[in-house]
Amino acid sequence: MQQTPQQKAILVLQDGSVHHGKAFGKIGTTTGELCFNTGMTGYQEVFTDPSYYGQVIIMNSVHIGNYGVKDEDVESGSVKVRGIVSRNLEEHFSRRLAKGSLDEYLKENNIVAIEGVDTRALTAKVRTEGAMNCIISSEIFDVEELKKQLSQVPSMNGLELASVVSTTEPYEMGDPNSDLRIAVLDYGVKKHILQCMVDRGAFVRVYPAKTSFEELQQFAPDGYFISNGPGDPAPMDYAVKTVQSILETNKPMFGICLGHQLLALANGIPTFKMHHGHRGLNHPVKNLITGKCEITTQNHGFGVDPEAVKKADHIEITHVNLNDHSIEGIRVKGKPAFSVQYHPESTPGPHDSRYLFDEFIGMIKASKN
Repeated sequence: MQQTPQQKAILVLQDGSVHHGKAFGKIGTTTGELCFNTGMTGYQEVFTDPSYYGQVIIMNSVHIGNYGVKDEDVESGSVKVRGIVSRNLEEHFSRRLAKGSLDEYLKENNIVAIEGVDTRALTAKVRTEGAMNCIISSEIFDVEELKKQLSQVPSMNGLELASVVSTTEPYEMGDPNSDLRIAVLDYGVKKHILQCMVDRGAFVRVYPAKTSFEELQQFAPDGYFISNGPGDPAPMDYAVKTVQSILETNKPMFGICLGHQLLALANGIPTFKMHHGHRGLNHPVKNLITGKCEITTQNHGFGVDPEAVKKADHIEITHVNLNDHSIEGIRVKGKPAFSVQYHPESTPGPHDSRYLFDEFIGMIKASKN
């Protein structure tokens, strides 16, 4: 049987550069902020991470799709990336437990993708010139028309996306009879973050992004979790106000990624858009409390202003990035509130940082006693 020729695709960047390749996934057109992920595995978890909403991902691994897809390997109910750029798509997958191919999965989720692109050169461009918007199309090949459409795409800077990906109704996980009750503010929470708390005996109730502090209190939580999520934290005044109200209760609070940035904003520390962000499974972070280094999973394009943190007498820096010395963790002095910029649930990635969930649970138990 003769193989059907693969349809061509085109990638146009905000700087005007054009890259040609072949289409996979949905035939169509998509736009978003172009960024890269250095992970060699875990593509399904990456694609379903709500923190990637609004972004087109360059996957640095030379081959993608090698092990197919599984229902268990997801971080949310659907693919959240806007598009995918890869070097080589593998049509045949090796994992017997896989339910199908990556190409089929992306078609089902209406995701436009391109392969056959020099991803190493493209990553070097983003690393040098910074994150930028892009457009992928496998149906429009007029470069000027694509540039016209691309010019209409908003910058991620100033874009509030957390409420877009958040749950619309509260839901629960864990044993309702547990004496550890955690209220989770969902700004794009990953499934395995919740599972890490449930595995430690917690009963969690997950709330929509714009839930009021008064409604959270009705659950009578023993602790609060502020989740990861996409977009710029600076416009999220509603979330900052809620975090400030939680801080006044003196109950334990833990924030991850966007939650880390919101804790900083709630304490008068500004955030900023990074040059190209941190995304991957191999970022070295030093714990300043223990002196130990952790290899971490990261996904963020915004950060906490390092100079402002250092000047804040009521904030202690607990973790720093060993590559660029960016702020990776803080805690509020005199209060049981802390956060990290990286992802200790680490799916995909190393499990060096899962102790942070133990510390959060331990903090809740100490507070109850």
